[in-house]
Amino acid sequence: MRTLRNPPVIANYFSGEGQADVMPPARLASYQFEALKAVVKQAYDHSPFYREKMTRAGVSPDDLQQLSDVTRLPFLTKDELRGKPWLLLTCDKKDVVLVQVSTGTTGGEEIYMTYTWNDFLLHDLSPRYTKLFPVGPGDVCLNALPYEMSTAGLAFHKTFMDGYQSTVIPAGKGGAYSTPAKTIKMIRDLRPSVVVTSPSWSITLAEEAAKASFDLKSLGLKKMWLTGEGCSPAFRQRVEKIWGTTANYFYGSLECGQLGIECDAHDGYHLAQAHVLMEIVDPKTGRVLPPGEVGEIVVTALLRYDSPVLRFRTGDLGSLRTDTCACGSTLTRFYMKGRAFDQLHFRGQPFSPFFVEEHLMRMPEVGNWFQFVMPKSDSASIKIRCEPAQGVKPSQELATTLANRMKLSTGLSFDIELVDRLPRPTAKAVRVVRE
Repeated sequence: MRTLRNPPVIANYFSGEGQADVMPPARLASYQFEALKAVVKQAYDHSPFYREKMTRAGVSPDDLQQLSDVTRLPFLTKDELRGKPWLLLTCDKKDVVLVQVSTGTTGGEEIYMTYTWNDFLLHDLSPRYTKLFPVGPGDVCLNALPYEMSTAGLAFHKTFMDGYQSTVIPAGKGGAYSTPAKTIKMIRDLRPSVVVTSPSWSITLAEEAAKASFDLKSLGLKKMWLTGEGCSPAFRQRVEKIWGTTANYFYGSLECGQLGIECDAHDGYHLAQAHVLMEIVDPKTGRVLPPGEVGEIVVTALLRYDSPVLRFRTGDLGSLRTDTCACGSTLTRFYMKGRAFDQLHFRGQPFSPFFVEEHLMRMPEVGNWFQFVMPKSDSASIKIRCEPAQGVKPSQELATTLANRMKLSTGLSFDIELVDRLPRPTAKAVRVVRE
């Protein structure tokens, strides 16, 4: 029987549709503090791992007197979690109903995350963000994300079906049956109104639709969400043009669940503050940074009682913004700057691959598939390996012209290599290749 073992704090703050995205900031902060205290107490009382960490740090649940006291808790790192599927449990293993695993894109042993029905009922089904995520009964949602092992496909499946009572097409992404051709056939037959997929897979599906002479704009999509990979605004604009709809970013992780939802203003993610606390810290010192400064994203999950996630260092880079958004949502915004692991370095200076991608995708002669090939030497030029746009004939003259434009717009030197075709990924697209 699916019953809650922990009194949910959300019952005191959310009812009905649970409009978390328009809750007054003061009330939202009050909720967050109560939720933080509850999950920290659960971790301290029932997890030997967390009790030891807190004891070493000289902190206990009673020391949390205000929301900012979250910074007194020790960090949780990916390395602590690797290869240890039961480490975070505050319940019996028999209560676990689902185990999911990391994609392994950053190397190292796998990270496992466990879920109980308690976690599902609290975390996935309420509260909701109906202004930022306008999905409901009657919507047909194409879920073109991986279902096997990772969290993305199943998480959206539950959100669409259980949380928002809409219809789901479990298309998957590149699995044994979820081929691009099969997915396009389902799209033609079922006419979805909503699509969620990754940026690269949206292009793969678009190429398959072109082969089948099917115009994706004829769907008249209500909304599209892109997740699972980052991409630049210029790349997103290409996707929107092909699919004929507004595409918003959605940011989440295996360890922390949903983190950010972009609105139609396309001016940062709105933080899912009913589900998580977010801090930005200096990657080297761990010092908490003020809004506007770029640092590592650190997340505390507020609705995970049976496998708490406290001050998790995501390895992603970003910054917070606290002013009001034009869309009317009261949630704090944040900006993603990419993964620290994927940062490009040129002559000692780091910069985001999205910065380079933005300028590359603004050039109409360049197609939708590309790689940044990092040299062994920090002083050598970065190579951009890319396909030309459809109908554009590759040549050394064109490559030189594109390289000159990139240097003019970015101030950086690149070598451009035009190729006939790059491999089409079925997993996450790898944009940064290291020699």
